[in-house]
Amino acid sequence: MSRYVVGRNAVAEALQSGENIESVLVLFGAQGFGLEKIKNVAKAKSVPVKEVSKQRIRELVGNITTQGIIAVLGEKEYVQMEQFIEIANTRNEKPFIVVCDEVEDPHNLGAITRSAEACGVHGIVIPKHRSVQVNHTVTKASAGATEHLPFTRVSNTGTAIDELKKMGVWIVGTDSKAPKYYTEIDYNMPVAIVVGNEGKGLRRLIKDKSDFLVRIPMYGKVSSLNVSVATALLLYEVVRKRKGL
Repeated sequence: MSRYVVGRNAVAEALQSGENIESVLVLFGAQGFGLEKIKNVAKAKSVPVKEVSKQRIRELVGNITTQGIIAVLGEKEYVQMEQFIEIANTRNEKPFIVVCDEVEDPHNLGAITRSAEACGVHGIVIPKHRSVQVNHTVTKASAGATEHLPFTRVSNTGTAIDELKKMGVWIVGTDSKAPKYYTEIDYNMPVAIVVGNEGKGLRRLIKDKSDFLVRIPMYGKVSSLNVSVATALLLYEVVRKRKGL
């Protein structure tokens, strides 16, 4: 199944990432320096550039704003979790992984991916079931970060966490009733940050498997943050602790 990267910035990122792009589709009559630059890069990389109608774009991606350009990608290639560890070793860094347990909103997964890539995360784990997969909405929401960051897709999140533990990775889960604040953990260790469903949070099984449970203090009347915002806070706390900032 093809995926679509939409928008000029996201398409430019996809072209630079080395992702296998099947073609770039440009709306008839669309113009602009940024658009011409993308077309030139695509041609230099031997990626076919085709002009298409507005109707064809709607058939592919609906009413999503595309800025007149779409990149057509093949199905996202998922990797094994061991590759995350190999990437970390290659960079001479401690493994830094995100596990999304039943995150259902593609905009949330996209935003999480964008933050993860910006923070130097080595990979993201998502379940095959009861979870959004990496599609064109996720890719657009990530501003193209999905093309720079490896994903693994697992049948069972709990089993995946057990495997990460065997690899020496410590599991930090999120829970609004956790005894510790997210700032109280020393993240200078191989770590996986585990976040849960938008409405239900982490499942009990995943909480039980976590080495640490942490919470973000809330000072207003709402009880929790959006999962992508909460994830970004935790990821940057890992970066802060590791960099000694």
